[in-house]
Amino acid sequence: MELLGFQEKAASQIADRFATYSSDPLLVNRTTNVPFLQTLVSITGSGKTLMLADAISQIRDGMPIAPIVLWISKGRVVVSQTFENLSSGKYADNLSGFTVMPLLEVAPDHLKSEETPLLLVATVGKFAVEDTASEDRKIYRAQLDLAEESLWDQLKKRQTSKGLRRPLVIIYDEGHNLSDLQSERLLELAPDALIVASATLTLPPKLTNVMNRLRNDKAWTDEDFSTAVSSREVVQSGLVKERISIDGYVTPMEPAIDNLLNDMSTAQRIASDLKLPFTPKAIYVCTTNTVDGMSIAEDMKRPFRERQARPILVWRHLVEVAKIKPEKIAVYSQLKFSKDYPKPTDMRLFDGGEKDYSRFISEKFEHIIFNLSLQEGWDDPAVGFAYIDKEMASARQITQVVGRVLRQPGATHYSDPILNTAHFHIRTDEKGVFDDILHDLRKDLAAEHPSIALVVKDENSRGRRDRIEADPPRTIPTVGIESSRAQPPIARIVNGIMDFRGGDSNTVGQGSRMQVLQKVGEDSDSQFEWIEVEHSNRVSARSVFRREIQRSYPGGLRRAGGPVNLVDIENPKFDAMIELSSPAAEHIRQKAREVVSAYIQHSVIFQNDVDRPYSVGPIAIDPTASEEFKRALHSKYSGLNSLEIKFARALDRTQRVWARNPVGSGYSLPLLHEGQAYWPDFLVWVDKAVIVIDTKGDHLLVEAAASKLFEIDGAETGKRVILRLVSEGHVDISGGTVHKRSKNGYTVWSWKNGRLHPTHCETEREAVDVALSL
Repeated sequence: MELLGFQEKAASQIADRFATYSSDPLLVNRTTNVPFLQTLVSITGSGKTLMLADAISQIRDGMPIAPIVLWISKGRVVVSQTFENLSSGKYADNLSGFTVMPLLEVAPDHLKSEETPLLLVATVGKFAVEDTASEDRKIYRAQLDLAEESLWDQLKKRQTSKGLRRPLVIIYDEGHNLSDLQSERLLELAPDALIVASATLTLPPKLTNVMNRLRNDKAWTDEDFSTAVSSREVVQSGLVKERISIDGYVTPMEPAIDNLLNDMSTAQRIASDLKLPFTPKAIYVCTTNTVDGMSIAEDMKRPFRERQARPILVWRHLVEVAKIKPEKIAVYSQLKFSKDYPKPTDMRLFDGGEKDYSRFISEKFEHIIFNLSLQEGWDDPAVGFAYIDKEMASARQITQVVGRVLRQPGATHYSDPILNTAHFHIRTDEKGVFDDILHDLRKDLAAEHPSIALVVKDENSRGRRDRIEADPPRTIPTVGIESSRAQPPIARIVNGIMDFRGGDSNTVGQGSRMQVLQKVGEDSDSQFEWIEVEHSNRVSARSVFRREIQRSYPGGLRRAGGPVNLVDIENPKFDAMIELSSPAAEHIRQKAREVVSAYIQHSVIFQNDVDRPYSVGPIAIDPTASEEFKRALHSKYSGLNSLEIKFARALDRTQRVWARNPVGSGYSLPLLHEGQAYWPDFLVWVDKAVIVIDTKGDHLLVEAAASKLFEIDGAETGKRVILRLVSEGHVDISGGTVHKRSKNGYTVWSWKNGRLHPTHCETEREAVDVALSL
C-alpha cells in the first residue's frame, strides 16, 4: 500500500533514528545493548500499522543480517487482524520478503536463518505472567520434539547457524496497554529496538532506566523518544472524520435513540443519493447485565418482555418501536438467559466473545449493541453514530469509544458534513453529571484529537441547525493535473537507468559497518564478542526507486496517480538486488528524483470542463458560535479566523454570490510540485468566472505565493477558474524576494504575465474589489 506523505515521514524518521543509534549503541553489559526506544504517537485511524510496517521494512534494509520482529498487542482480535493484514492482506506488500507467522508456530529453523527476515505476531498474554513456570504458558516450556530449550530462551539467543545473534525489533501496538510486567519480560529478550505505538501514551516505570541511559549518555530529549504525527494532516488526508458532534440527554433512553436513528436515516439517504459504497451504521454501548434495583439472577427469571438488562431494552426499542429488522442488529455481549425464558429466536446474540468474533464480522449488521469489550480491534469505518448509556458515561470511556467511530469510510471526506461527522448521543441521570463529563471530555479530545472540531448540543441547543444547505445550488469546474507531456522525458530517464542484475561491485555498499554479536569457540568454553560486518541486506532496485519517488513526491494525491504511474515499474532491470549504501542505489535514487522533476516540469494544472463540475454541498456549523450572511450560499458560517471573518463580511457587502469553502470536504485544487491538494477559503461567482480566494497571514505568504498561485490551462468553454491570494499588510516582491513594507491594509496577489503581481489596498472592501476584478 502506498503511504501518504505524513506516513512516509513518520516511518522514515523511526528508521533513520534507529540507524543512527545502532551505529553506536549503548551497552547494558558486554553482550547486551541498551535498546533503541521510540514511541509512535498518532491518532486512531491514522494508519499506525502501515507506518510501523514500513518502518521495520526500512530498518531491515539497513541491517547486515535478517532481523526478527516480535509484533505484539493485548487483544486477540487486534493480533488476529494484524496477522492477516501483514501476512496476506493490505500491508503484505510493505513487508516484502518477510516470513510472517504466529509466535507459537515458529520452529528453530526459522530462528536460525540469517537471510529471511521473520515477523512473529502474538498477544502479550503469551508471555506476560508472574509465574513463568505456569503450565498454560507454552512459550516458557521446551517442545522436546523440536528443541531442548523453550521458545522464550531461543528468542533470547536467536542464534544463526553461523553463530551470529539476529537483531530483534519489538513492536507493541495499542501501546497504552504496556505494563511494568510486560516491559520486564520484553527487556529479558535483550531487544535491539522497542517501538511502541498508540494514540496516547505514557511509558511504564520499568522503562525509566532505558530512558535515563539514553538521556544521560546520548543526550536525548523528550522529542528524541517520540515520533509524533500531526492530527491536522491525518484529518486533511481523509482518513478520519472532521468533526465530533455530542448530544447530551437527561431523559429516558428512548428519545436519545430516536434522535440518533433520525440523524442516521438522513445520513443513509445521503450516502445512497451520492451512490457511495457503504451504509452508515450505529453502535450502542451499554453494560451487559446490570439492572437498576435488581440482581442479574432475578432479572434472568423474568419473561423477555419484562427484562431490564440494557442490551435487551435497546434491542426491543430498535425492533418493536423503530421497526428495524432483527437481522440487521447484533448483540455482542455475554448476555445471560435462563432455560425457562430463552432469547427470541431472531435475536442475533454473540456471547462467545473473541471466539464469536469471526462469525460476527462475517455478517453486515447496521446496528451493534455491545459493551467495551468490543473496543480494541474492531474496525468498521461505516460506523458514524454511537449511543452511550448512562452507566458507561465517563469521559475516559467515551474517549475510548470515539476511536471506533472516528475512522472515515473510503478514506475520503464527502460533500455533505453529516458523513464526515462522528455523532454521539450520551445519556446521563443528571445535567450536572453531563456537564462534568463534558468538561473532562473537552480536555481529553483537545489533547488526543486537537484538529477535529467538537460541537456539543443539549436540550437548549438541540433544535438549532448545525448543517446548512447551499441555496441556491452552484457549481465550479474541477481542476486537475494533465501529465501526458511528461511521459516521453520520463521514459528517456528510465531508459537511462543502468541494469545491475549482473551484481557487479557497484551493487555492494561502501563504508557501511555495523557490529553484530557472534559466538566464538566450542560449546564448553564458548563466548560472544562483537564483530564488524560491512554489508547490509540486499533489496530490489524497484524498492529503492519507489521509496525515493515517495520521499520526493509524497502521496497526498495517491488516488490521482503521480510520477510512478508513468513508469514501467515492472521493467526487469528493477529486479536487480542491491545494497542501500551502494553506488547502484544512489544511481537509482538520482534517477527517481529526475523522474519527479520531469513530472513537475512537463505536467500542467488544467481546468476540466468535460467531467461533472463540483457542486457546493451543505456545510457544518457550530450553532452556538455562528454568524449570519445575506449573499452567501449558506445562511451561516462559523470557525472563521480574524482575517477570514473580515473578508467574509466584505464579500457579503458586494452583490456577488459567494461561499465559504470547507477544508477537506470542499472544493480542492492540486499543488503540482507538492503532490497534495489544497482548499481555498472562498469561492465567488463573477460573470463567466469563479474567483477562488485564499486569505493568509503574512507569515505564510512566501510558501503560499510560491505554491498556490498559478495559471490554470483550459477553460475554453464555460466559466474560468481564477485564483487570488490576500494577505495582511503592505507587501511587495522585488528580485524574487517578498518584502513587508508596513502592517497597514491588505495585499492582493494575482498572476499576470507569468509572474506574481501584488496590489496594495487600504481596506478589506478595496481588497475584495481588487480580488474580484477580472
